[in-house]
Amino acid sequence: MFSRLPPGRWVAVGRLDINSSGLLLFTDDGELANRLMHPRYGIEREYAVRVQGPVDLEKLRRGVMLEDGPAAFDRIEPRDPRATSAANRWYRVSLKEGRKREVRRLFEAIGARVSRLLRVRYGPIELPRDLQPGEWRELAPERVQELFVT
Repeated sequence: MFSRLPPGRWVAVGRLDINSSGLLLFTDDGELANRLMHPRYGIEREYAVRVQGPVDLEKLRRGVMLEDGPAAFDRIEPRDPRATSAANRWYRVSLKEGRKREVRRLFEAIGARVSRLLRVRYGPIELPRDLQPGEWRELAPERVQELFVT
């Protein structure tokens, strides 16, 4: 993954497991990396999630107990609220923590299974729709400054 970046010392902000895809941020600024990843700053991450099985939205909003403590989505919305009988349904979810596999574990805690997980936003930075897997773009300096005030 780092081999596609310009030469330098890069820090990956956040993580995506092997079965996830989407937005990854890289920086050569350790202070910025810490600010984006440390839970005290509460940087929101948003995901598009395809789920198999029944989903209790209210339970996921209120919170469930995971092995490392209570967890809940800050926001969860069905992508198409009219599609009630589909075996696979898409949701948009957001949280401000970044615990390991937290999105997947939240759905598993209510008996559902994530079949696709895509990070679409990290703080104010959204995944460009025209950016293909493996491609990258450098953020304009003013966009980088937005990350410091988030």
